[in-house]
Amino acid sequence: MDVESASFVLGATRLEGMPTDALPEVAFLGRSNVGKSSLLNMLLRRRSLARTSREPGKTREANFYLINGGLYFVDLPGLGYARTSKRERAAWERLIGSYLRLRTELRLVFQLVDGRHAPTALDRDAALLVRDSTAHHVVLITKSDKISSNERSASIRRVEEMLLSIGLEVPVVLTSSKKGTGRVDVLKWVDTLIF
Repeated sequence: MDVESASFVLGATRLEGMPTDALPEVAFLGRSNVGKSSLLNMLLRRRSLARTSREPGKTREANFYLINGGLYFVDLPGLGYARTSKRERAAWERLIGSYLRLRTELRLVFQLVDGRHAPTALDRDAALLVRDSTAHHVVLITKSDKISSNERSASIRRVEEMLLSIGLEVPVVLTSSKKGTGRVDVLKWVDTLIF
């Protein structure tokens, strides 16, 4: 898949506020500060289309980006820690759960896991949420440029073990927003599973 055009369309805090044009959707899900927005910018080859921040919780809505006029990439709010109220975090998590279970346009979920750390309980919970969805599931290990090649192999193994522990065998792809690692593979999965 070649990205010829990409534009921000809207941010939604409820299912009712999401696009109604029935285009297929590819969602990006993960913990706060795992690198969803940075990865989106790398995939789209746009420096700052998706807003990034060192502070967790920058993405506060489901942000829809129209790609090539034919599908949406959806940047979901981060799960877990963010400098915001528990009430607001709970609202994001309800939005994400409803989106994954009920959104019929959702075709593929890329779940992002930080390669520098072992998968957390939140990573496991996110995988369980996707397991209950009808969408395809691919795990992207982020920040692979910040770990050694031995650590990359160990990171893949840890993620695969976590997935197997909940009955999932899904593709796992190493990525780096900084170096562009995994871009071709990620876009190939979009081609394979959406078109």
